[in-house]
Amino acid sequence: MQTIHSILTPIDFSDNAGKIVKAAAYVAGTFKAELHLVFVVQTFEDYSGFFVPPINLPNLEEELFASAQQQMETYVEENKAMFAEAGVSHVTGKVISGDVAEEILTYAARKKVQLIIMGTHGYKGLERIMFGSVADKVVKTACCPVMTINPYREECEGNTP
Repeated sequence: MQTIHSILTPIDFSDNAGKIVKAAAYVAGTFKAELHLVFVVQTFEDYSGFFVPPINLPNLEEELFASAQQQMETYVEENKAMFAEAGVSHVTGKVISGDVAEEILTYAARKKVQLIIMGTHGYKGLERIMFGSVADKVVKTACCPVMTINPYREECEGNTP
């Protein structure tokens, strides 16, 4: 297995993102790897066949992107101490737009990351039903190993299932 210098962790700012990022920081610290946190703003082109919104989509997408960038900066800043405690010296927060799974895969390939650590579940509901599982697509098509974490499972005690 190759040395891990760079880890990618997609986040969605949901309540479970903290669990995933904490695990990713632990792994990154263990390997002394840099950590890339990525949030993908879903473009509305994917929804165009389902409804005709009464608003200006380009402006809304720009506002969502700007809001996500601010949220990412705040998230990285608020978790600085946790990253340092885990031994992570370099954290990058990036916001991109497009199809979530495709953009995660593209970013991973472009940055030549050696490991993707992501949650098995993000936001749920209609989006999950219509577009399938992001984690499933990433696991099946990534060019590097993918570690998935189910944020709804409590830590196992001892060896009991």
